[in-house]
Amino acid sequence: MAPRVDPVRSDTSLPEKAAVVVAGGGIIGTSTAFFLARKGLPVVLCEKGEIGAEQSSRNWGWCRKMGRDPREIPLVIESLRLWGEMNALTEAETGFRTCGVTYLCKTPAELARREAWLDHARPYQLDSRLLSHADLKNLFPGLEGTWAGGLYTPSDGRAEPTRAAPAIAEAARRLGASVMTRCAVRGIETTAGRVSAAVTEKGRIACQSIVLAGGVWSRLFAGNLGLRLPQLRVVSAVMRTETLEGGPEISAAGEGFGFRKRLDGGYTVANWSNNRFDITPDAFRFLADFLPALRLERKSLRVRIGRPFLEAWRTKRSWALDEPSPFESVRTLDPAPDPVILTEARETLGAAFPVFRTMRIAETWGGAIDVTPDAVPVISPVEKLPGFFIATGFSGHGFGIGPGAGRLAADLVSGDRPVVDPEPFRFSRFTDGSHPKPSPLL
Repeated sequence: MAPRVDPVRSDTSLPEKAAVVVAGGGIIGTSTAFFLARKGLPVVLCEKGEIGAEQSSRNWGWCRKMGRDPREIPLVIESLRLWGEMNALTEAETGFRTCGVTYLCKTPAELARREAWLDHARPYQLDSRLLSHADLKNLFPGLEGTWAGGLYTPSDGRAEPTRAAPAIAEAARRLGASVMTRCAVRGIETTAGRVSAAVTEKGRIACQSIVLAGGVWSRLFAGNLGLRLPQLRVVSAVMRTETLEGGPEISAAGEGFGFRKRLDGGYTVANWSNNRFDITPDAFRFLADFLPALRLERKSLRVRIGRPFLEAWRTKRSWALDEPSPFESVRTLDPAPDPVILTEARETLGAAFPVFRTMRIAETWGGAIDVTPDAVPVISPVEKLPGFFIATGFSGHGFGIGPGAGRLAADLVSGDRPVVDPEPFRFSRFTDGSHPKPSPLL
């Protein structure tokens, strides 16, 4: 059962032209459209299904600086600043609250790893700090089990995934953007070697720039343009509880579980230690790119081969612009959650926090996460195709970093001074000999 996302109505007519077309209506696409519209640029936001219906509404709802790859920290600092203003900026309830986030560490070795990250984060003057076992007990009265300590960032927060992207899309519309749902972008037209139009299932939009913010679909879209975008999918499993009295206000994660309180008084609960990786043909195509990440994450992935392999094998990898694209056959990607992963989350959470032992599960769902070889997103122009930009591969960090990523993408498209240095997010890192790898600190 998928989360119920706030509905966003579609504009009735497709604009004939715009300055920018954004392909993808998740948190990244809506944020990009919003900040482009704030700059006064005519923008059309196109979503193949409904706004925020895929991973942007299926994530945990964490908005954190803590534990980020050091390459992402400047961008996420900006993003948390924007989250603090987002209700005012959108004139809507996005659910953002500053609640703090804590990592609970079972062993001294795990705590030492968190301390090593803290050493790299200190230049940014974050309020993250190490906690002793006694500190954890004071922060979480009733906590049970053996814990060496933890890492805590009081200024981190949470928001509501089912509300945020829709609220940002509506705010973009109020600033002049057009919002088209059930309107897949099939591809791109070029003139003299640069972008001149986006071709959608509902018609052509003349434009100077296109931003691909398609989440797990971005690799397929880029491939049809002859671009090699190394990206794979990991499936998370999440559950929502009914209202639960007496639970923690602070979001937290430990071995086997992660949670955050919701505005409705329940909790979003997931498994910090396990996700599912379905082997597909792309797993072999990008094996060399992802080997370092697979070695690092091998203990946290339940690898399987089954129906997703066959579905991916049968999916068209190239298509003409006057024929239906694969995006039109799957309006909302709705993977099934892994019950084994959820059972582990429920058991480990209950063992640590007795208040959760009586929790009642209202619904469960799966979400497809777009991952890159280094677990760092691509937010970048594509040099070989002027006017084409990519914002994808957020590797499970996209919701919290979304507003900042959207602002950076809008800066790059408009040619304004980037809010942060975009170099770590460049698309060319996959081809310039950098051999990007995930940070060993995470």
